[in-house]
Amino acid sequence: MDTIGLIAGKSDFPLLFAKAAKAKGVKIIAVGIEGETRPEVEKLVDKFYWVKLGELSKVLEIFKGEGVKKAVMAGGVTKSRIFNETLKIDGLMKSILVKALDKKDDTLLSMITATLRSSGIDLLDSTLFLEDLLPKEGILTKAGPSPAQEEDIKFGIKIAREVAGLDIGLSIFVKDKAVIAVEDIEGTDALIRRGGRLAGPGGVIIKVARPKQNMKFEIPVIGPQTIRSMAEVKAGCLAIEAKKTLIIDKEEAIGFADNNSISVIAVKV
Repeated sequence: MDTIGLIAGKSDFPLLFAKAAKAKGVKIIAVGIEGETRPEVEKLVDKFYWVKLGELSKVLEIFKGEGVKKAVMAGGVTKSRIFNETLKIDGLMKSILVKALDKKDDTLLSMITATLRSSGIDLLDSTLFLEDLLPKEGILTKAGPSPAQEEDIKFGIKIAREVAGLDIGLSIFVKDKAVIAVEDIEGTDALIRRGGRLAGPGGVIIKVARPKQNMKFEIPVIGPQTIRSMAEVKAGCLAIEAKKTLIIDKEEAIGFADNNSISVIAVKV
């Protein structure tokens, strides 16, 4: 694989992918989304282009012009922008939105994937070159969950999986075997703050993949910001799904968790 396209969304995920791909000697043609993609990506790739949210035709034109046959989608977009902003969506993206049975992430991303494929571009797993950042089952911090936190994890893991399967969100906030808050369109940090506000200190955050997770897009991601949000509300434990959750800046995230008495554990679902 000499050349690969990168559709770069928000967060550090695209940066990690670009660094890993370059280390493998792969040429990267990246497309960044205005208002979403961190500009630092441009310095890590061979060629970089900006597009507006909803300009799918332009993405295809760029990749075709650069001879891209394989691509990765790393990082999501702020979905609320679709509802809150007046976007200049191109004809191709508009046709996807019209034909879609619903506006679930899986539905829209599957249709975008099919559109890329029909244009001769295969979308690869977003974890390509990043397998080492998907932790195996086990305790990741110095201290593991307390017995009470373990009970909350056992209680909440199936519920989290059901919520993820309904494409509502990938995370829930649990305390004393009660679901306090569920992730919605606002994202994980908002869930943590809302749960902490409602339940006070000591909550458990559970983050899982969808039951039929497509590794080509939107896998669960955590990082230092996740732990910082937990520390702000004094949440005590984070349980993530083993081998299906990407940890951004793992050393920093786990170190911050240790310093704030937060346990992090990867569990098999």
